[in-house]
Amino acid sequence: MPEFVDNTVKDIDEQLRQLRDEASRLEAARSALTGGRRRRGRPRGSASRTTRARGTRTRATRARTGRRATTPARTRSTRTGRNTRAGQALELVSQRPGITIPDIAKAMKIQPNYLYRVLPRLASEGQIKRDGQGWHPAS
Repeated sequence: MPEFVDNTVKDIDEQLRQLRDEASRLEAARSALTGGRRRRGRPRGSASRTTRARGTRTRATRARTGRRATTPARTRSTRTGRNTRAGQALELVSQRPGITIPDIAKAMKIQPNYLYRVLPRLASEGQIKRDGQGWHPAS
């Protein structure tokens, strides 16, 4: 019985090697045909068809209705009210100039990794500015 298992594993390994070789040849042929450029984004068919973002419309729905998924009236850049995390961070920066991201995260009781994305966006919008590790309201 162990001999059967060993032989089967060897056969599987050999088939996998052949498939890898074939895949390599196909990629080289594809690259030669397309000039080496690859399409951007996720490869076609890699995501399950049932996993769509909430609120998105399918191609069939767009074809029937002639409309794309709607976007909210407020854009991301204008969402700095007090009820949003960006607004809360902006308020903390106004109250305590020079505050650091870890201090803001501690005050908001959230993880700081989110703020490393939010605060530079607020800075690019001209609402705050960075000085060293601290953040200050834009004058």
